[in-house]
Amino acid sequence: MDETVKAVDAVTQQCLQHSDVNWLINRAAHGLREAMDAEASAHGTSIRGHIVLTALVQNDGRPYSQLALGHALGVDKTTMTALLDKLERSGLVVRTPDPNDRRARIPVVTEAGRELQAKLYDLLKAVEARVLDPLSPDERETLRSLLRKIIPMEHVEGSCM
Repeated sequence: MDETVKAVDAVTQQCLQHSDVNWLINRAAHGLREAMDAEASAHGTSIRGHIVLTALVQNDGRPYSQLALGHALGVDKTTMTALLDKLERSGLVVRTPDPNDRRARIPVVTEAGRELQAKLYDLLKAVEARVLDPLSPDERETLRSLLRKIIPMEHVEGSCM
C-alpha cells in the first residue's frame, strides 16, 4: 500500500471518529445509495428511477401530474423530465395528457414498470440488509427510530423510499 493511500485511510478513520453528524449521515447514505444504485443499474434503471416507480405504484388511483410528482419527491422539473424520459423509453412508464390541464402530463406506471418495481423492492431490501449487516437487529431498529425522530414527517410526501 503506497503512502498516499495510507494517508487517505488515516484521514478517513479520523473522520469516522468525528462528531459531525452531517458528515457521518452523508457518508452512510452515500454508501447505501451506491450499493442500491448498482443493483438498480443491473436491472436497467437507477435508484431514482425505482423511487419514481415506487411513488407511482403507491399512489395508483390518485395520479400525480409530472410536476406534482417531482414536488412530492423533492426532484426539480428538469431532473424529473429526464427520469421520466428514461423510464418511458424503457417501457416502464407512459405519460398521458392531464384532462384538467392540456399542458400537463400524468405519468402512469406500466405492467412492466410494476413488475420491475416489485422485483427491485425485494432486491434493494437485500442490499440494505447487507449494508446494515454490521448492526444487530436491535441496532438497526434503533437507527431507524432515531432517523425518524429527526426527519420532519409532517412535510414528507410521495414515496417511502
